[in-house]
Amino acid sequence: MYWLRYLLKEPFQALRTARDREFVKLLLKYGDAKRHSRTHVSFGKYQLEVPDVMSFLWQYKEIYADGFYLFKSDNPAPVILDCGANVGMSLLYFKHLYPEARITAFEAEAEIVQLLRSNLIRNKIEDIEIVPKAVWKDTDGVWFGSEEADSSSIYSKAEKKLIPSGRLKDYIEKESSIDFLKMDIEGAEIEVLDDCKNSLAHVKNLFVEFHSYIGNPQQGLADVIRVFETNGFRYFIDTNQHRMRPFVNHQYRGNEVMDLQLNIFGWRE
Repeated sequence: MYWLRYLLKEPFQALRTARDREFVKLLLKYGDAKRHSRTHVSFGKYQLEVPDVMSFLWQYKEIYADGFYLFKSDNPAPVILDCGANVGMSLLYFKHLYPEARITAFEAEAEIVQLLRSNLIRNKIEDIEIVPKAVWKDTDGVWFGSEEADSSSIYSKAEKKLIPSGRLKDYIEKESSIDFLKMDIEGAEIEVLDDCKNSLAHVKNLFVEFHSYIGNPQQGLADVIRVFETNGFRYFIDTNQHRMRPFVNHQYRGNEVMDLQLNIFGWRE
């Protein structure tokens, strides 16, 4: 019967929980929508405007169906720093987990910040501090390439412009305890973590989406992992990709600029 279990594994996983089943419904509802165009979407009790439906679908899958940001805290008002809040999917999730959470949300791209603010208002969430700056290692600004959806970055091939930046280390050191630090900043995580490496002792849970860009002489993953280890985190790494023929297929899901993307989950025991 092994062959039957093998054949049914993927369909079973896709329909395993109510959130998984809702993701399938969202795929059927929005999966054929035009990419990279503003679209109004809904799920559960929430209504949002998003710049790219496919990005929204995969954000739902990771955040809600797979529970990437689920964490436990004895504090009814945990402190959360959300670096790379995008259009607010993660913020809605955090506020669902902990309605009294004290959240600071960073988003670099001005157009996305507008969507983020309107989405929070639309869903009646008013007590989140939004910092419209790129998370970085200083406050001098950063050259940033704006692209569609959620792929804008300092490594973008699009025309770059200088945008305001905030030094994450300063925000971390203002807090006596941080329950959850989420970092999804499209490649800037290597420099930012290096700058913060001696300021993470009071961070309880650390999520980093790691990006490796084609053409960079060093991928930098070892440096990022070293920050987790020297700060006493236990960690789990999820590549979220099953790459065929990796010795000849060096790109991340056919991506033209990245050769690796993975998620690192760190916690303290």
